[in-house]
Amino acid sequence: MFDIGKTNKKVLLFNRSLQIVHEAETIFPEIADDDGFKGDDIEKLEAWIFEKCHQFLQDDSFEVHGINFTTYGATLMYLDGRGTRLTPVYNYLKPMPERIAEELYERYGGKEEFCRRTASPALGMLNSGLQALWLKEKKPEVFERVSAILHFPQYLSHLLTGIASAEHTSIGCHTALWDFDRMQYHPWTCELGEKLPEPSKIGTAYPSVTLEKEIPAGIGIHDSSSSLVPYFMHSDDPFILISTGTWCISMNPFNPSPLTPSQLEQDCLAYMSMQQKPVKSSRLFLGHIHDVNTARIAAAFGVDEDAYKGVVFNEDLIRSLWKRSKGRRVFYRDGIPDDHLDEHVEPGSFSSFEEAYHRLVMDLVDLTIHSIGLITEPDDASKNIYITGGFSKNPIFVQMMATRFPEKKVFTSEIANATSLGAAMVLWNAVDQAFTPSSDLGLTPAEPVEGIL
Repeated sequence: MFDIGKTNKKVLLFNRSLQIVHEAETIFPEIADDDGFKGDDIEKLEAWIFEKCHQFLQDDSFEVHGINFTTYGATLMYLDGRGTRLTPVYNYLKPMPERIAEELYERYGGKEEFCRRTASPALGMLNSGLQALWLKEKKPEVFERVSAILHFPQYLSHLLTGIASAEHTSIGCHTALWDFDRMQYHPWTCELGEKLPEPSKIGTAYPSVTLEKEIPAGIGIHDSSSSLVPYFMHSDDPFILISTGTWCISMNPFNPSPLTPSQLEQDCLAYMSMQQKPVKSSRLFLGHIHDVNTARIAAAFGVDEDAYKGVVFNEDLIRSLWKRSKGRRVFYRDGIPDDHLDEHVEPGSFSSFEEAYHRLVMDLVDLTIHSIGLITEPDDASKNIYITGGFSKNPIFVQMMATRFPEKKVFTSEIANATSLGAAMVLWNAVDQAFTPSSDLGLTPAEPVEGIL
């Protein structure tokens, strides 16, 4: 499996038991595109993918049965009639004139309705469909030569198969391409001509034609949707997945209600599941908020910035802090400022670094709960909450999450390389009808603090 992140590029080999038997990782320095804005070095990435494919196909210690791709989203690639790439990789952080999006909104019911219907907050180039409009306007001589527009996973698959394809998880992720009311391409895409392939099922695979062996190559999957696959294949009950790190992404695959304008304004969006259904999701800059405030607290108490790693969960302290605040937030009581740093809270008001850090994490849990509330209904049917990523190793965060959700079971989940695993499971399921997925999600139940609520 090739797992192509914005920074790290990985190749992983899974055996039939879905255990990792080989893993390699590399980083390519970004290069300037034809406008001088830095992005992925696509030529080095292409060469590396072929190098790794040849390496494992020629190694007698491995028998490769299939190849698949999962990548970051919001990236389009453009092919001419011969299947040749026409442009560099355009970084989704690249500025785009606001007028391009505004004129599109005006043509199709206004910004609020357009964003609701496409489940895409207005995010500029992060709405990857708008990248095609940008290319059409800014580089018309290039756009005229475009025969096929592919998302990044499908482009990498095309390198091996020569087939231009599309699938729902890449199309449906804040691209502004998909009409979630009608579950088809949005009418505006007709302005691009016949350049977007009709989406195929996520498990579609084609024979590789550019390698020395003709083996199945999947058409790829968007990374956020791929991380959900192991839970879909193993969980019989509705669940919410909380993926934590720099960003905390809360995903609810079991809430079919359309996004509201209020939810869109609060950074909610919809991904698309392997079942071609919307996955209502919310985003919170959790890791960054944690880091900037922890650094400020550490400086106030004269300790190292990573001193928080040695803080042990203190139940008595939790009870005391909860009682003093009467269950209300101390950090971010008045909302999250643009710089994400709450300077209204004086570290000196706490008796120790340990106390200040416990209070901060308790309030980060409260922000997370608000983020989860944006994607759940009052009668939410989810029985389990799975926490993955960096905060799954923070005992204060985990136990307070379990405490605040007494009606649900909260688990930490330690699946190694869940995104790559999801792509592997999709491909195995497609090429091997006898495939039976492993049942180990690395789950550990979280214990609530009794008597707080």
